[in-house]
Amino acid sequence: MAEPHAPTRKPSTRVRLVGLLLLAVVACALPFLVSNYRVFQFTLALVYAIALLGLNMLTGYNGQISLGHGAFYAIGAYVAAILMDRFGVPYWLTVPVAGAVCLLAGFLFGLPALRLEGLYLALATFALGVAMPQILKYKHFEHWTGGAQGIVIVKPEAPEWTGLTQDQWLYFVVLGVLVVMFVLAWNLLRGRIGRAMVAIRDQPIAAQAMGVDTAMVKSLTFGVSAMYTGVAGALGAIVVQFVAPDSFTIFLSITLVVGVVIGGLASIQGAIYGALFIQFIPNVADQISKAAPWAIYGVFLIVFMYVMPTGVAGLIRILAGRLRQRRERAESSSLTQKETS
Repeated sequence: MAEPHAPTRKPSTRVRLVGLLLLAVVACALPFLVSNYRVFQFTLALVYAIALLGLNMLTGYNGQISLGHGAFYAIGAYVAAILMDRFGVPYWLTVPVAGAVCLLAGFLFGLPALRLEGLYLALATFALGVAMPQILKYKHFEHWTGGAQGIVIVKPEAPEWTGLTQDQWLYFVVLGVLVVMFVLAWNLLRGRIGRAMVAIRDQPIAAQAMGVDTAMVKSLTFGVSAMYTGVAGALGAIVVQFVAPDSFTIFLSITLVVGVVIGGLASIQGAIYGALFIQFIPNVADQISKAAPWAIYGVFLIVFMYVMPTGVAGLIRILAGRLRQRRERAESSSLTQKETS
């Protein structure tokens, strides 16, 4: 009679923990290994990752298509800029305020949008993204928004005890917010609300029959998604030190959608991959061709979508699954050989 095996931790869990530890070490060491300009770029990539996570919760997990999330990014940026410039509010306090404002704005926008689905919702959000720069330029708002000239923000100083430069300090501030937002999203999406979001995306009629309040879940999802994007907008304004209406055109909204698709729909870690793509690939395209950088960028998009139709996160899942199957087959064959011998 064979002796029972002692319970062991799954190898995949150990690998995941080791991977997270290595990722944390690399993320913390990065600002000390590159120039200040690269630190600035990586900080913006972290900002975009927060925005992409919010949009992915709406589109990837709940199935609502938004082509106007750049508007919520602009709202968050202007809330932070106005609070810092007009009222002298500390920069760290403007971030949760911007998130709260965008949560309310997204929830209110989501209520009438409940009647719209698919392409109709996409067009409604597209209209919001197109209108936002003009709203910010409206003459009756110029006293607050600065009109077409925008608002200049003073870059926060790093505390003396840290010994960090301004760029390094902002990097760690954004990294800390990113970790908090990712943990919140992970808990939310793996809980009851997250299951309801996915059920509405896949089988809305069945979800409603099971007692899911589809209207409330969809509105709350829109609000939470806007909150994430608003937090990213506030951080982006603090990092860039400047906000202006022309910085938040519809191209920003389209760029966020590109990042979500490239990173991988319905994937939390996909937000990181998508953010790195939208931050660095345009620079790579510009270095390859000064005459037609956007043509090169389009080629990158086509190649990425052809090679990775499920996004970078989807490709990693597929490769990890194949490696796991290969390892299981090897373990099974070695166990069979031992039993026969």
